[in-house]
This record gives sequence, structure tokens and C-alpha cells, in this order.
Amino acid sequence: MINTLIETDAINSQKMEKPKSRRRVAREFVLQGIYQWKVAGGSASFIEQQLRESDEFKQIDEKHFISLLHGALKDVEGLHATIQPCLDRPLSELSPVEFAILLLSTYELIHHPEIPYRAIINEAIELAKTYGGSDGHKYVNGVLDKLAIRLRAVEIEAQRLAKTPK
Repeated sequence: MINTLIETDAINSQKMEKPKSRRRVAREFVLQGIYQWKVAGGSASFIEQQLRESDEFKQIDEKHFISLLHGALKDVEGLHATIQPCLDRPLSELSPVEFAILLLSTYELIHHPEIPYRAIINEAIELAKTYGGSDGHKYVNGVLDKLAIRLRAVEIEAQRLAKTPK
């Protein structure tokens, strides 16, 4: 009886669960790549080559993956300088997962204005919930909220004005 309930619940949750977008899967691979770079080092090209060996790689937005991975790793120092003022501790003290999420999300906030800042933050929160520590998503959310105010002020103000009754 219990096994039947568990199987039914698993089937129902699979039906209700939306498939991941190609961009979401790309971000997961970028997270893995930045994590690998942080822990073990290596070039962006080498890490990309290793990640391409995964069967799931076929399901990604490859252009977005390349932009995020190579762009974030090329500009680590600049991104570090952008993120640090929004932190309560040195970036080097963050878990590798939180570090990777903040790096890729900050890069996205700066270099992909076509993606709404809220979508970037929501994706980062989901990555942190899935791969990070128990409350890591709250920390990531707080930091990215502060960064969005600095990096996407025009977009935030436009949204505020659009909601203001006339």
C-alpha cells in the first residue's frame, strides 16, 4: 500500500513538474563549470570540453552557455569587484556553489539586459535551492536584489513607474 502511494505521488509530481527550459539547463552547466574552476582550476575551454561530454548537454541553450561560462570566467576580477560591496563577508568565504551562482548571475545582469532582472534572480534562487546549502538561496536572493538595484536601476524604475496609478 505504501509503495503504491509513493509511486502514485512520484508519477503525479512528474506530471505536474514542468520540464526545464534550455536556458535553465545551460545555467546548471555553467554553475557546474564555475564550481569546477573554483575548486580545481582549469581554463574555460577545457571545462567546456569536459561538460560537453555529458548526454544532457544536448538539451541546453548552447549560445547562452558559452556566453555565460566564458564571459564570467574571463571577467572574474571585474565581477568580484562588482559583487563584493553587496556582501557581508569576503567573496572567497562563500561556498563554491554560492560563489558560482553569484558570478554567473552578476554576469547575466550586466551583459544580458534582454533578460529581465527578476528572471535572472529567480533562476539564481532555484539553482541555490537545488544545489546550495539549506539557506543559501536566501543569501543569494539578498545579494542579487542589492546588485539589481545598482546594475538595473533604469529597468527597476521603469517597472515602478508602470505600476504607479496615473
